[in-house]
Amino acid sequence: MKTILLALDSLSEEDRERIESLAPDYKLLVTKDEDAIRDAWDDIEIAAADVGIERLLEMPNLRWYQQWGAGADWVMEHPEAQEKDWVVTNASGVHAIPISEHIFAMMLALARRIPEAVKAQERHAWTRSDGLPPVFELAHKTLLVIGVGAIGERTARIAAAMDMHVIGLRRDPDKPAEGVSRMVGPDQLDEVLPEADFVVLTVPLTCETRHMIGDHQLGLMKRSATIYNIGRGGTIDQDALIDALENSRIGGAGLDVTDPEPLPADSRLWDAPNVLITGHYSGSTPAYQERALEIFAENLERYREGQPLRNELDLSLGIRSS
Repeated sequence: MKTILLALDSLSEEDRERIESLAPDYKLLVTKDEDAIRDAWDDIEIAAADVGIERLLEMPNLRWYQQWGAGADWVMEHPEAQEKDWVVTNASGVHAIPISEHIFAMMLALARRIPEAVKAQERHAWTRSDGLPPVFELAHKTLLVIGVGAIGERTARIAAAMDMHVIGLRRDPDKPAEGVSRMVGPDQLDEVLPEADFVVLTVPLTCETRHMIGDHQLGLMKRSATIYNIGRGGTIDQDALIDALENSRIGGAGLDVTDPEPLPADSRLWDAPNVLITGHYSGSTPAYQERALEIFAENLERYREGQPLRNELDLSLGIRSS
């Protein structure tokens, strides 16, 4: 019998009934157990959640895989994925709320010198603002969002509500986004970098985006500008970033992702000035599974009706095709 593999530890009875009602002629298998998956190996047509790429590529009758995350840089490591007769969709949209909030948490922390205040508190030292590097405001500054997808769009809306001027960069600059006052294409990156007080990267790691911010691009930024990366560490040339920070060529950085991960304990990035590093948890949220299941349920209904799926990936690039 055709089978849907949902690689989760458990599923509520309500969610199980919902998924089964959307595909009554499929068997629903909710498990991470290797033996149970192997028993259903030839029948699995649809798989979702954290199955494991190597396993997915070996499944003979798999036609659609719903990722539980958004990143698709695994495609560059597994070019055979482009030859497989299947559709891959991701969970883009799940992270928009937590990651956009994380971005502003980092921006405000650096603006208000919160890391220095925390260190002073640990020393039981009463340090006023005149004893710290100057604070700054976000309002009336220019924010450049590189990668205006679900996360970038919500970041732009929040920024606009905070009286920031937002420039967006996306592959299709003719597609507008709320909160973005000016949209440009990738070929205009060097043109807009000098205008930005804040640069936020939300792009996936692909052959097109690897080291898209390097020594040249960092040199175009204002010396006071700060850069934030919540996408993938490899989109920034990390050695060039460290050099720019240590030589005060830019004002600071907020990084939820690094290259490599975890960041080695002896990396100079840890001690670079005005850097805030979090351990790739900006997308964490108690609502994660609820939102991912919602995307899967919607796509399952579309799949059954022969409609285009939401968040389908272009496997030649490792990014969303629409």
